[in-house]
Amino acid sequence: MANKTTTVACREILTVNRFEPKFFLFQSIIKKVHKKFQFINLGKIATDIKRGQSPKPETYKDKWTGKYLFIRTADVKKYKINTESAVYLDHETTKNLKSNQVKNGDLLISVVGNYLGSTSVIPCDIKLAFFNDNSAKIHVTNDKFSPYLISYFLNSKIGQQMIQSLTTRTGQKIISAGNLKKISIPIINDTLLQKKAEQTSINETTANALITQAQKLFYSHIGIDFKAIKKTNTYSVHKSDFNEADLWTPMYSYPLYVNTLKAIKEKWETITIGEIASIKKGDEVGSDEYIGYLDKRETDVPFVRTSDIVNYETDQYPDYFIPVEIYEELNQDLKTGDVLFTNDGKIGMVGMITENDKLILQSHIKRIRTNDIAKKHNITPEYLFIALSIKEVGLYQAKQYTVIQSTIPTISNNLKKIEIPILDKPSIDEITALVKQAFQLKAEKKRLISSVRAAIDALFEI
Repeated sequence: MANKTTTVACREILTVNRFEPKFFLFQSIIKKVHKKFQFINLGKIATDIKRGQSPKPETYKDKWTGKYLFIRTADVKKYKINTESAVYLDHETTKNLKSNQVKNGDLLISVVGNYLGSTSVIPCDIKLAFFNDNSAKIHVTNDKFSPYLISYFLNSKIGQQMIQSLTTRTGQKIISAGNLKKISIPIINDTLLQKKAEQTSINETTANALITQAQKLFYSHIGIDFKAIKKTNTYSVHKSDFNEADLWTPMYSYPLYVNTLKAIKEKWETITIGEIASIKKGDEVGSDEYIGYLDKRETDVPFVRTSDIVNYETDQYPDYFIPVEIYEELNQDLKTGDVLFTNDGKIGMVGMITENDKLILQSHIKRIRTNDIAKKHNITPEYLFIALSIKEVGLYQAKQYTVIQSTIPTISNNLKKIEIPILDKPSIDEITALVKQAFQLKAEKKRLISSVRAAIDALFEI
């Protein structure tokens, strides 16, 4: 990578009382940009620029038991908010968090640590949510400025450089609310670009709604009252049961999981993933090969880790990228419609590959590709994806097979043992159609994001 140099007058160093090479490099770039475009400080077009609050972790709920979405720093991705694997809060907890509410149309930006600078607009399907103290809310009040274009600018190369130049260092990088107000926002009069930026959010919201609809259909067609299956805090297992047991762990024999699968098998024929699909895990490339967002070349490829499966798809702009040469060398053979399942660490995250994905999978993620036997049972990749996204099918069985390997939870090679219920063909076809439509929208969204991002970067290229 070529060295970048700039000349700094001694008086400038004394004025800002900083001696960080990147600060002055970014400042020189920003000065050149200001000569070409008209800018206005963010504080003049937005209000309510402030950080949130973080309740105690023990108050966190999952999406099935919580009521209000709580957006943590890691959930603020570039161009979207993670809602699927996020945590939720109950009404009682939110009573003390009224000062850090966000609504659709507001901007959230990560202001601390590794995720610093990631920005997204709260989408229209989130009417009310709460956010933590490592993120900041921005409420745009000037109608001439689109929150969507602002988010694209802040996520662009020049936007990220501007944010980096305003950070202060304590134990970690941080940008204060005061410095956020100083960020210069360009006046971009491009209606088409704005419509494209807004359409990406519409596609995301619509796609996620279609997946939710498909999940509801699955619950409806399977015809089992899962809520009637009782949870028990204590239970006993007869020693003879261990003769056939694969694992001698409490979760393997946990009655809720055992009885849920039993209820499914009493009503439907099931088949294991190992019978209907080939399974291949990703690769570890080594942290020495990691490339950050600002340093990446256009040819570098996203490196997808478990935290980068967001809202059932791979993050287009994850934390790290990998040289395309390694991508070609690994040749992971990923195809549109492949199902992804996190096998280690945060187990049970599900996603699918879209036609606009070019990436490298981490070894903690497994690729599942349906075979001819799946076709005989009318099982499509889309139906398999939905079945695994249902907690009573995918998550419960994954938890049964989870063991701690050294310090990391894993299901090892037991993914192939997870059993999938075979619903009737009309039900499978109906679910498949919805999921196909959802991932077509996600693919189009990714194409639009790339297009708008490239246009913004081109506008401010020095």
